[in-house]
Amino acid sequence: MANANTFTTTDTSFDTEVLKSDQLAVVDFWAEWCGPCRQLTPKIEELATEYAGKIKVFKMNVDENPETPVKFHVRGIPTVIFIKNGQLVDQIVGNQPKEVFADVIKRQM
Repeated sequence: MANANTFTTTDTSFDTEVLKSDQLAVVDFWAEWCGPCRQLTPKIEELATEYAGKIKVFKMNVDENPETPVKFHVRGIPTVIFIKNGQLVDQIVGNQPKEVFADVIKRQM
């Protein structure tokens, strides 16, 4: 996760960092043991770089942060949620093609 445009968020920092973000926030819920999560990471990091300054991309480890995934009804990982003005505006479950995520970002910007 050494991407300058990707940030880690936690149950404690989620409200401040994500819900109060002035940009579209993209949150990738993942876990170390999750193969599809590892496959999705490079795509999410590419999007974070391509849309740097326009969106904020966060990663949340569900094993270390159990509260936030429950609040957003995350039942399986990877799940990526899109938050705009403090509200959930979209959600994608599973390792999808990069374009699927890019389309949601473009629609919400």
